[in-house]
Amino acid sequence: MHNLAIALKNSGCIVSGSDDKIYNPSRDRLIANDLLPEKGGWFPEKITNDIDYVILGMHAKKDNLELVKAQNIGCKIYSYPELIYEISQNKTRIVIGGSHGKTTVTSMILHVLNSHNNVIDYLLGASIEGFDNMVSISDSSDFILIEGDEYLSSPIDLTPKFHKYKANIAVITGIAWDHINVFPNFENYVLQFEKFIESIVDGGVLVYNEEDVLLKKLVLESNKPIRKIAYSKCNHFNIDGITYLESDEGEIPIKIFGKHNLSNLGAAQKICSLLGIFENDFYNSISEFKGASKRLELIYKDNSKSIFKDFAHSPSKLLASLNAVKNQFSNKQIIALYELHTFSSFHSEFIKEYNGCMDSADIKVVYYDIEVLQKRSKTIISRELIQNSFNDNEIIVLNNKKNLSDFIKDINSENYILLLMSSGSFSSVDFLSLINRWKIWKIFFLILTIQYGISKKTLLWLLKNY
Repeated sequence: MHNLAIALKNSGCIVSGSDDKIYNPSRDRLIANDLLPEKGGWFPEKITNDIDYVILGMHAKKDNLELVKAQNIGCKIYSYPELIYEISQNKTRIVIGGSHGKTTVTSMILHVLNSHNNVIDYLLGASIEGFDNMVSISDSSDFILIEGDEYLSSPIDLTPKFHKYKANIAVITGIAWDHINVFPNFENYVLQFEKFIESIVDGGVLVYNEEDVLLKKLVLESNKPIRKIAYSKCNHFNIDGITYLESDEGEIPIKIFGKHNLSNLGAAQKICSLLGIFENDFYNSISEFKGASKRLELIYKDNSKSIFKDFAHSPSKLLASLNAVKNQFSNKQIIALYELHTFSSFHSEFIKEYNGCMDSADIKVVYYDIEVLQKRSKTIISRELIQNSFNDNEIIVLNNKKNLSDFIKDINSENYILLLMSSGSFSSVDFLSLINRWKIWKIFFLILTIQYGISKKTLLWLLKNY
């Protein structure tokens, strides 16, 4: 929402807004664009007949005072996707849908187009290098690239967002059950993708992942009069932790890895081809793509260890991310740290979907913030429930910030990958400071050992207690 506010202001609109809680990076970016509300909270007196329209996000409730005032005075109310459609009716709308990979595919396409000075409007779900804002709206571009989330449009419009866009060109990356709080069973969830296919304009294009058996069946059985283009993961191989693409131009090293990312790359290539980018030009540009924020993002690396952060928040994403790291770094110990954070994760039935998802890790840790759990669910989460749901008695279960920090400080391996997976913040634990603390102590201990001959046992005691 804050990115949309900035984009609308940049396009010449007079923009104001309300929220009860505003966190960074949203807060700093709103301040930089002179859009931060003077006070937090909801103030119905702000809603007047002078307003052309209100944009309603998912955070507000049905009884929100400003929303009720807008309804009472007959103000035009748009959900986020409704507004995007309203301002892009005369553009070619390219909508990237799917249970996973939406942000990465959208980011790849933008990266390649940008490298060829091909500027289009866009709506993106994460920050990427080279783009100041996650939303861009203009009068000059004939195209808009939209990350099409399947979550609900607003509190008063329970339609999935990606149904609203009426895509001219669409992508579906795959289907894996998510958002149990609004799609109570898998069949209902799949139905939303059937409706998405039907929402594509007649004569449009659907690019789909043919390696997803269910998705392929849905697409081939659809009678929608559209062009259907299949894709799969690109041909590649790995050497010493680096992935190489096989192309007509030869072997091209890339900065991303993993089965899903190679599949996402296949989708992005098909879309870029439809937009006039030749295959070899695409591969040359994608070689410099570093990934979207928090999508298997490398946040720390030294001679013996690396830390990756990933926006995994469902069983399928957890499994894909962990397997990608395991396959890429088979010679290292994999420490997988997963945070249960979403409404679905705390559901007593849905949590069973995690069965076997962490099997490939060497050390497995599941974290949840007991305070977040108490706010979001009546379910009692215990170590036994988590271990039974994951079908793994070796899983370490942590439920508060101190225990999590202590676990990170106690890691003493010298050849490992730490994979942090969550849609939350791990209770704002500063992992990099904890890791760097270990480096500083090692240097200090080395000096003590050389200078005073302190024993290893004493050094370990110091580390444990300080």
